[in-house]
Formats: sequence, structure tokens, C-alpha cells
Amino acid sequence: MDDSMKQFQESLIEVEIEAENLLLARQQLVEYDRVRNGNREALTALRRRAQTTKTSVPSPFESMMKEIEGSTSRPLVKEVCATCGNHDSTEKTWMMFPGTDVFARIPFHAAHTILEEDQAQLDLDTKKLQSYVKEKSFLISEKGVLADKISPGVLRSLVTLTDKPT
Repeated sequence: MDDSMKQFQESLIEVEIEAENLLLARQQLVEYDRVRNGNREALTALRRRAQTTKTSVPSPFESMMKEIEGSTSRPLVKEVCATCGNHDSTEKTWMMFPGTDVFARIPFHAAHTILEEDQAQLDLDTKKLQSYVKEKSFLISEKGVLADKISPGVLRSLVTLTDKPT
């Protein structure tokens, strides 16, 4: 093989690897989105059970002022959970832990706290993955030198090829 063919082959291999990584990252984004939607639904169900919304729970200052009126022996500041509100936070709730088939009965407050932390981590991972997809897309489009030598349809078919076991 002459040098131009070797260089062309290496360019094709690079683009194929980058395109494969891009497709894998996009699939992972879809998976993260599915899990985020499930968490969002679970948090909404817990809020309904506690009969609260994100804005219906009084601020710590409001609850403190209401409790100061009657008694002086209570603590001045009472933490109010935005999800629990006045709901009994020790009430047991069934929860299936992510990535397992194990159901556990845990306190209400712990259940929504786990879900909220998981949701925050998924949001962070999604943002990182979106920037990765953007970077890979730019890298592939930057290698547009191949566009005049290979049509986009042929390039797409090269990316979707799979090896058959012999």
C-alpha cells in the first residue's frame, strides 16, 4: 500500500472509532434520561403522599414564628424538609434500590433524600455526557476532509458495521 492509502485508512479508522464513541455516549444519554424520569415520577409520588409541593412548605422562619407564639421551651429553629413538610418523616416507605432487585422499607425522609441525591448526580453526569457528545460531534465534523472522498451514507454504514464471529 502506498502512503496516501495508509493515511486514508488511518483516517477512516479514527473517524469510525470517534463515531462509535459518539453513538455510545448518545445511548448513555438516553439511559440517563430514562432513569431521571423515573426518579422524577417517584419524587412526585412521594410529594403527593406527603401532600406537599416544592412551594407549599413554609420557610423555616415562618414555622419558627408560629411555634414561638405558644411555648418558650421549643428550639428556636426547626428544620423543615421541602418534601416532607408536616408529614411524618419516620413513616416507612417501600423503595427499590437502583441497579438491584431488592425492595426495602426505609423511612420516608431517607427515601426522598436518596432519590434527590441520585437525581442531582444524574443531572451532573448528563451535563458531562452532553459536553462529551458535543466535543465528539465537533471532532467528527472537523474531519470533514473525508466528506469529499466518502459520502455521508457510506460513512454512516461503516459506523454501523458489526464483525461476525468466525
